[in-house]
Amino acid sequence: MSRIYWDTMLFVYWFEDNPQYADRVEEIYRKMRQRKDKLMTSTFTLGEILVGSYRRGQADESLKIRQLFESAEVELIPFVAETAERYGQIRGSSRVTPAEAIHLASAGHAGVDLFLTNDRELRDLVIPGIHFIAGLDVNVF
Repeated sequence: MSRIYWDTMLFVYWFEDNPQYADRVEEIYRKMRQRKDKLMTSTFTLGEILVGSYRRGQADESLKIRQLFESAEVELIPFVAETAERYGQIRGSSRVTPAEAIHLASAGHAGVDLFLTNDRELRDLVIPGIHFIAGLDVNVF
């Protein structure tokens, strides 16, 4: 069993049935379930995901999203003081966006095995607490 962190965009692709990436994200999710991997993400991800449904005025969609994130299927990593310290270190030593630094700091604090993203700029980073950073195009399963 591995602890796998999903960046926000993976959830967006999946929920919005993105024609280019949704099938790949679904395949990753199925394989994770088969392997009994743990799906992890930050509480920040939940906020980012809810933006779209609130903009569209889709309360039902917001409820479904919250139910998934509050279920045993997803482990939400809180943003605490230690995460904030990691955030500061990441922002101070790299050129990642504030949002990506929050994700990386959260994943590093949780000690994840794999950080999945579609952001090519993150793949070459070395972040303490994250064993591997990979994109959707890498076959890690």
